[in-house]
Amino acid sequence: MGANLEIWIVFAGLCLMMWALIADWLRPGFVLFSGVVFFMCTGVLSPHEALAGFANKGMITVGLLFLISEGVRRSDALGHLVKWLLPSERGITVRKGYLRILPTIASVSAFLNNTPVVVVFIPIIKQWARKSGLAVRKFLIPLSYAAILGGMCTLIGTSTNLVVHGMMLDAGFEGFTMFELGKVGGCIALVGGLYLIFFGDKRLPGDTPNEETVRNEEPSRLVEAVLGPRFPGINRPFGEFDFKSHYGAEIRAVRRNGVEIEELDKAVFRAGDTLVLDTDGSFIETWGESRVFLMLSNGSEHRPACPRWKKWLALGLLVIMIAGATFGSMPFMADLIPGRKLDMFFWVCIVAVLMACFDIFPAKKYTKFISWDILITIASALAISRAMVNSGLADWIAAGLTGLSGVASPWIVLAVLYITTNLITEFITNNAAAAFAFPVALSAAAQLGMDPMPFFVAICIAASCSFSSPIGYQTNMIVQGIGNYRFRDFVRIGLPLNLIAFAVSMALIPLFWPFEAAA
Repeated sequence: MGANLEIWIVFAGLCLMMWALIADWLRPGFVLFSGVVFFMCTGVLSPHEALAGFANKGMITVGLLFLISEGVRRSDALGHLVKWLLPSERGITVRKGYLRILPTIASVSAFLNNTPVVVVFIPIIKQWARKSGLAVRKFLIPLSYAAILGGMCTLIGTSTNLVVHGMMLDAGFEGFTMFELGKVGGCIALVGGLYLIFFGDKRLPGDTPNEETVRNEEPSRLVEAVLGPRFPGINRPFGEFDFKSHYGAEIRAVRRNGVEIEELDKAVFRAGDTLVLDTDGSFIETWGESRVFLMLSNGSEHRPACPRWKKWLALGLLVIMIAGATFGSMPFMADLIPGRKLDMFFWVCIVAVLMACFDIFPAKKYTKFISWDILITIASALAISRAMVNSGLADWIAAGLTGLSGVASPWIVLAVLYITTNLITEFITNNAAAAFAFPVALSAAAQLGMDPMPFFVAICIAASCSFSSPIGYQTNMIVQGIGNYRFRDFVRIGLPLNLIAFAVSMALIPLFWPFEAAA
């Protein structure tokens, strides 16, 4: 098969995959896996290359971090922390609430998966806002954004960073250290946090009369449930799926993209839909641990029963993991313990096993706490990245980017790579965007004869900065349903934040990782 034909095959496959992802016909993992199978059938990928992503250290680390995040969530240490920090005095303002909440969320999200952090904090912040007489919708989007901003500061803060890290290791590079990305991510989090504190109240809507009605009824009867991808009725018409017989609750209303669906019989269930359910009071206790729902809330606190020693042990193990991965990657450790690499993967494995041994999360149910679709998405995206290299598509795109530098500079290549990755993230998924951009970045650096590190960092930051759309990040999708936000609400507050992240990245990435000739 000719090289030109392979380029067109991979290009066509990528276009079809992006179309399917935007249309939301299937889950991202299966869409990308289907693309991998297509490339294997056309000879672009060998069977070994198609499966190599499933053995990637970054992908496996992400899976284990799901278990660790679940252990910390069950310990209820996060709930105690945020309740202690929330201001309780009278006359509280939205801005003062931001000052207490946002730095805490960003700090926690730097070391834990963003989704459980947001899920834990939503009911606590909702209840606090209502008691304080503040609009709940002033806080939920900033909650998601703070989690995203914090995730950019460390290697484990988001799965995107680990994906790029794993691809760097596979390509023969050293990868990132624990806090290396914080040089830029921390500055973006600081500037972005100040933007939210000073402008978030003005750019976000207040609560609607309909929400006031739900607010008054919630504690006794109503439950808000955000549908997850494991919900068995996904893509099935509402009229064909008997929700009450499955879950013992009646659907009172369904919200999608901030709009209540009027004609339910003609609509179909979608992941991310928010259902307002009329329940008998035991719904959350029955289905709270199910991965069918991303989020359940009835306005009351639901604190897991956890002995005090487990709370401290969970936090202690988390600290050990962070410290071990930080110091384990330093040069002196290689001299102290030769022949063994005490990297993030090493410590994540140890902590996950210890948490299971001490029953911090139920080991017999460990498969329930892992988002398999995300792992399949990551593994498949890595294989698709290899297909882009094998076909020559990555080199072809990189040649177009480096052609721009002929009349300008590598800064232009960096900016175009960042913007392209960021746009793909807003409409499909962050991990796929990073994996698609990585081979292009590597080829562009090779053609420029430069160190690829600044381009790798740009991919990590750009793939994480999903602020203008509820689609690219699961936490955005969750708060959209719970907060009844419209798409334009994300654009109104998120687009300036995207521009801030871009400006800070373009100023600082070449400063910390200069455009130097490759060694």
